[in-house]
Amino acid sequence: PLAKKSATPPDLVYVYNFQDPDCPVLVPFPSGQGSKFRKAMEDCVEEIGATLERRVGGQRFIKQREKLLEAYQNERTQLLHRMNSVAEHKGFNIDVDDAGSITLYPLVKGRRVSEDEFEGLDASLRLALKHRSEAVAQHMSGLVHELAKMEEGYAGKEKDLERGIMAAVLDAVLEPVAKRSLKACQAPALETYFKDLREDLLKNTDAFLNKGGDIPAAQDPRAAGQPPAPDRPDVRARLRVNLFVDNQGLKGAPIVVEDHPTPANLLGCIERESELGALVTDFTLVKAGSLHRANGGFLVLHMDDLLHHPAAWEGLLRALKAGVSRLEDNQDLPDAAVRTKGLKPAPVKLELKVVLIGDEYIYEGLLDSDERFAKLFRIKAEMADRMPRSAAGVRYYLGAIRRIVDLEGLPPFDRTAMAWLVDLGSHLCDDQKRLSLKFPILREHMIEAAALAKMQGLAKVTGAVLEESYAQRDYRSSLVEELYMEEYDRDTIKVETQGQAIGQVNGLAVTTYGTFEFGLPHRISCTVGVGHDGIIDLERESDLGGPIHTKAMMILVSYLTGMFASKKPLMLSASLFFEQSYAGIEGDSASGAELAALLSALAEVPVRLDLAFTGAVSHSGQIMAVGGVTQKIEGFFKVCQRQRLTGTQGVIIPYDNIDQLMLSPTVLKAVDEGQFAIYPVRRIEDALQLLTGMQAGRRRRNGSFTKGTLYDLVDRRLERLGEYGQNAFRRQRKP
Repeated sequence: PLAKKSATPPDLVYVYNFQDPDCPVLVPFPSGQGSKFRKAMEDCVEEIGATLERRVGGQRFIKQREKLLEAYQNERTQLLHRMNSVAEHKGFNIDVDDAGSITLYPLVKGRRVSEDEFEGLDASLRLALKHRSEAVAQHMSGLVHELAKMEEGYAGKEKDLERGIMAAVLDAVLEPVAKRSLKACQAPALETYFKDLREDLLKNTDAFLNKGGDIPAAQDPRAAGQPPAPDRPDVRARLRVNLFVDNQGLKGAPIVVEDHPTPANLLGCIERESELGALVTDFTLVKAGSLHRANGGFLVLHMDDLLHHPAAWEGLLRALKAGVSRLEDNQDLPDAAVRTKGLKPAPVKLELKVVLIGDEYIYEGLLDSDERFAKLFRIKAEMADRMPRSAAGVRYYLGAIRRIVDLEGLPPFDRTAMAWLVDLGSHLCDDQKRLSLKFPILREHMIEAAALAKMQGLAKVTGAVLEESYAQRDYRSSLVEELYMEEYDRDTIKVETQGQAIGQVNGLAVTTYGTFEFGLPHRISCTVGVGHDGIIDLERESDLGGPIHTKAMMILVSYLTGMFASKKPLMLSASLFFEQSYAGIEGDSASGAELAALLSALAEVPVRLDLAFTGAVSHSGQIMAVGGVTQKIEGFFKVCQRQRLTGTQGVIIPYDNIDQLMLSPTVLKAVDEGQFAIYPVRRIEDALQLLTGMQAGRRRRNGSFTKGTLYDLVDRRLERLGEYGQNAFRRQRKP
């Protein structure tokens, strides 16, 4: 809307600079007038040549030239007769060639002597004749000068005659074009251009009279195998117009998105042409970049692309800081390179908004590393990658889907397909109440489904086709997941989905390969014994645990201390570890399962292995939301399904993750049929009751826990471990 309401910027044209040919003149024209001016000048060149040819071939001009030539020839004949009379009086005869060169021939016995005969004369006679010829030539120098002046006068009169014809032609052809152009564009530079153009054409009339304006062959350096002279362009080339920026048909301000911001594409360039092995250029080869085409409007650049071209980025900053864009020949050469003389077009004044698109990391990096960035790009707008799944949001989403269908030329998508795509939008951001704005991914799914529908001979794309296409896409990317599942099938990776075990809990993790994410169950185990080492995180000790995982373990210890060490110290040695985990472990989503394994080992109470547990535990025992909950549930479900669903299996998740569930139809069907279950919990005590079948217990006023509960068993075990530890400590201190 802002661009449409803004004024349309002018067209920009470069024209020849008669005062300084290396510096083309920039002339702004109202939008759409630049192309008209160029067409008018192209027609003008042809019309000048054609009109001049007609007038020169006309009877009036021919008679004027013949009259002028006749007068010149009469005067020349009379002068030559005078010169011959003087020469004969001195014993010589003259010969005048077409170029006006005069040659003296001696007369011997009244007869003209040829060069061969002259060489056969006596030496003394030859010497005497030579001295006499020099005297005659000196005596006739005035007449020779008069002849040269006469020829020069004739050439000037002939030139004036041609100029008169050219002036009349320019009045008839060029002047109307100049008036119309100056009416459309009242720029002083354009007025000067037409004035200089007229003078140049009057000086170079002979160029139009010689094969339509070509340089005479004798004067063309290319005839001698030399490159064309850059400062001597074809006269017609000076009338050309370089339409640098054409805004014809544009309504409002331009919006230019540059996807390939090389220096030439972004900042413009001066191209060259090869002629006879030499690279030449002129003002018509000055090319605009997206910076110029967006002038007066908006230029959109992706920083990921732009930073791959440092010269383009530096050039952009330099232009924005100066407020003008200067196109220079040799601008891409390094500073140490030898530079040749080149074009320097008039600079373009910049009035535009530049929009840079990038992530937070690029923004922070540029902010810290380049002070120009903060000064030039002062407005920051953070863009969301998701939107609420409200009624208005769904309407917008459906509209976006229709636009993709129209832009890509896809077949119609029916109501079931539309509903499926809306669900996909939620799935992409793992949130039932949000819709992803990653439309390129949505577009890819739509194109693939449309191709599948075409293969099946369907006129419309349905939800079933989209589901099938999605499954095929999933299958193509799931080789690594399938290899893992085969290891579970072969019992190479030890994960049990039935039975019970003490100090053992099925935890869940998300693995990413490229763009494909999938969940995998892992056995989390704990052993407890007498000692003073406390709780040992084997992942950290082996440098496999990341900082977030280490912090989660510290929070776990904090919870244990607050719950069971209010009146006694914790004296134990416990080890927590992920079995068969050989890569790095990061995140806090397994801390709930680790705490459950620890409490199971302390209470010596078995845990159900048909349940998996994901969730982060706080120091107060709350189970907090984690990421990738959908992938984790589906990963455990696949393992259970391959080992046989019993109807008791399920996953314990944080209650706060309910809105993030976007489960596959297969999992939803199993849940509906009672073959699989999902248990949202708010606190660790709720999870422990599901895992052990026992009440966790409450702390009583005396500090103990409800008898027969899980925490009571844990508390008693800790007391025993403390006593064992103290006794062992006393024995060690005895002499």
